Amino acid sequence: MDAAIDWTPGARAVLDAASELFYARGVHAVGVEAIAERAGVTKKTLYDRFGSKDRLVLEYLAARDRRWRELVTARLDAAGAGAEERLVALFDASGAWAAAEGGRGCAMVNAHAEVDDPEHPVHGLVVGHKRWVLGLFRDVAGRSPVPDPDATARALALLHEGALVSYGLGALDHVFATARDAGLLLLRAR
Repeated sequence: MDAAIDWTPGARAVLDAASELFYARGVHAVGVEAIAERAGVTKKTLYDRFGSKDRLVLEYLAARDRRWRELVTARLDAAGAGAEERLVALFDASGAWAAAEGGRGCAMVNAHAEVDDPEHPVHGLVVGHKRWVLGLFRDVAGRSPVPDPDATARALALLHEGALVSYGLGALDHVFATARDAGLLLLRAR
């Protein structure tokens, strides 16, 4: 990323407004004018603090990623050491996050659908986020007696992604509980 952002009250208002609008409408559908208006600042303030809309998109996603990691880490710290307890904590954290942060699915997947250029910084941030989540499932699978922990971790990550997308679509009920229960079956398979 470029130079550090001067986190003035105006910059925070811009990030808050952008986060709300990007998640609700998509990153391409929201212009800097709408963000500045919602934040109660000028476009000059937006550009002075962030430099570009791309940087603002990155900051939006990075902020969500940090908050997500904090939630998950706290839930895992409270869960205990067992694979099943940690798996339950991961899926329950996802359900709590989705309920609190909105029902439009995964912000990372949504942003990637709009900015799919592998050279764009958004791509690296999204991939890093998803790899971190896969690492969580690798840890879970490694604590279990499954014969192939790596394959199990990938399957668990796919269950998780499916739950995120399904929640955002609103097509199925109880997606995180269903995915969690399927994940528990995978951990118990020998």
